[in-house]
Amino acid sequence: MMNLTRRAALFGATATAVIPALATTSVRAAAPAAGKQAPGFYRYKIGDIEVTVVTDGVARGKLMQNFVTNVKEEEVKDALAAAHKDREIFDNTFTPVVLNTGGKLILIDTGTGEANFAASKGTAGQFTNNLTAAGLSAAAIDTVIISHYHGDHMNGLLKADNSLAFPNAEILVPAKEHNYWMDDGEMSRAPKGRIEGLFKNSRRVFSGDVLKRLRTYEWDKEVVPGVTAFGTPGHSPGHTSLLVSSGASKVYVQGDVTHVPYLFARNPGWHAFYDQDAAMAEATRRKVYDMLVADKMMVQGFHYPFPAHAYIEKAGNGYREVMVPWNAAI
Repeated sequence: MMNLTRRAALFGATATAVIPALATTSVRAAAPAAGKQAPGFYRYKIGDIEVTVVTDGVARGKLMQNFVTNVKEEEVKDALAAAHKDREIFDNTFTPVVLNTGGKLILIDTGTGEANFAASKGTAGQFTNNLTAAGLSAAAIDTVIISHYHGDHMNGLLKADNSLAFPNAEILVPAKEHNYWMDDGEMSRAPKGRIEGLFKNSRRVFSGDVLKRLRTYEWDKEVVPGVTAFGTPGHSPGHTSLLVSSGASKVYVQGDVTHVPYLFARNPGWHAFYDQDAAMAEATRRKVYDMLVADKMMVQGFHYPFPAHAYIEKAGNGYREVMVPWNAAI
């Protein structure tokens, strides 16, 4: 005969009561998968300047041969695996930033452009949508500062219909970069392929209404209050980085001094195929990263993992990025 204790009886009664409730709850919990991320923006402060990091999305594809021109492909794949990435796939992220100085809204680089949203099936060209989600308007941008003339940094100056994406903004570009890509002699000597295409694209974007709003700026000078330009050539002839400062706080907006850090900060001697002068790009990279280490200065990297800001430490023969932790407060 079963000896049913009072405790067992109570447990059995409780379990019997819970089972229907669980069944009902599991039915109510069923829901379709969302299938998309939340809008991508993040904010932090540099002194009195509010920085809004706005993702433009990602280009994801098979790792191309000769992506790094001076090491074997297997080494690149090993580095991807060491960073817990797919050995065969390369994720190229795009991360413009907006500075709110209290009196001005300043955009640094634009992303790949509105037209790329449809072309990429929504994986890139997200900047305008994410800017709106961040509570900011393209029409409210007062100034756009361009670091260099590669499409992922300046194609977003135009909407899909080729009208101005930022209709009320002055467009500031590095003088050396602009002069190079607008020089007919340099264009006539450009090798066929990628560089030739960059010349054509630069002239497509920097024409018409964009050109009417354009003003060049010089290295080692303040571009707008709180933002100073520094020459960081190699990736392109006039590639420029920008130091944003307010009070004692600073962030170094590096453009493409390195591309993704888990490859090119950790291996500063690697030459990416898109560095126009690879030896100069390497020398620039080492100089800038030695400075970031020595000054313990935060860096904002256009191709860093979102939200794309980090501190840099020496690590072996290269450097290691230490991503700034997400902060729920601004």
